[in-house]
Amino acid sequence: MKVKVHAIVGTLALLTISTFWVSTLLSELFGSYALITTVKTSILWGMLILIPLMATAGATGAALGKKMRLPQVARKSKRMKIIAINGLMLLLPSAVFLAMRAQADIFDTWFYAVQTIEVLAGATNITLLVMNLKDGLSIKARRASKD
Repeated sequence: MKVKVHAIVGTLALLTISTFWVSTLLSELFGSYALITTVKTSILWGMLILIPLMATAGATGAALGKKMRLPQVARKSKRMKIIAINGLMLLLPSAVFLAMRAQADIFDTWFYAVQTIEVLAGATNITLLVMNLKDGLSIKARRASKD
């Protein structure tokens, strides 16, 4: 059961972050300030979904990996620490800042500087989560071959 929950919430978290990232890029490249404001506000509200997903993925992953001594588990654990720090120290504060700025119709140098940081940090987390997904699938394949 924990394995299924971990897989589902991990996948949903990755899809959520990817949706935030793609929506940001598309709105910035092709959208109006009104669309950018909608996207930035929606991302901030989306944190109410993403944070519990990430916490659940982390908790179930830690519980599942506790007894395993596989290199994939160690790599996933290291990546999750980076993902968590990146999310809590860069992405969440950026989401708050950008939503507030966009809602105040302030699209200045600070907005775009923080937006750049958010895009890069988001791309980093997406990359790390995809690497974790690949390692998770290899663990699953290993377990299936033992059965």
